Amino acid sequence: MASVAKRILRRVAAHGKGRWVCTPKDLLDLGSRTAVDTALSRLAKAGKLRRVDRGLYDLPYFNKVLQDFNVAGREEVVKAIVRRNELRTLPDGLVAANGLGVTNAVPAKVTYTTDGPSRTLAAGGWEIRFQHAGPKLMLWADRPAAPVVQALRWLGPHASKDPKVVPVLRKRLSSRAKRDLLRNVNSLPPWARPLARAIAAAAGDGS
Repeated sequence: MASVAKRILRRVAAHGKGRWVCTPKDLLDLGSRTAVDTALSRLAKAGKLRRVDRGLYDLPYFNKVLQDFNVAGREEVVKAIVRRNELRTLPDGLVAANGLGVTNAVPAKVTYTTDGPSRTLAAGGWEIRFQHAGPKLMLWADRPAAPVVQALRWLGPHASKDPKVVPVLRKRLSSRAKRDLLRNVNSLPPWARPLARAIAAAAGDGS
């Protein structure tokens, strides 16, 4: 039977170089916590895995152009922190708005809304900010409509005056996201509810 270290390396390698940041919790099916921690430490010291931050590891990708290893991807670092700390998160509002096509602006720094404490972490070369939110907003965590909810919150009440917002979001959202938005519309701020209903009006269009 392969050692814990070999099985860990095989698990991480299966995701591809630079594609997954793992935590000891992700690997407990391969051995006890002590065995996993020891194996990860030895693999990092041997240069077979990279220690991205405390309790975070990856198999780095060597960039031949830059002649250096790429930094761990921010989203993968965040996903690992979320799993490790058992958090729920919502996407950054500006990132969501950009992805849905209602703004061309891009954030200098990304903030993740969470049910955990507000704090800023430095991990994997990234500054990662978590902003605490209450249960009413966190109801949207892991739901199909989460990005549009965050986009609307970022846009604010003035969004209702922009004639492009509703048609763009109506076109971009899937029927599943529209139904989710409509189903939970009363948890939105009062100014956002008419927008949400207008966006979700085409929920049965098969998109």
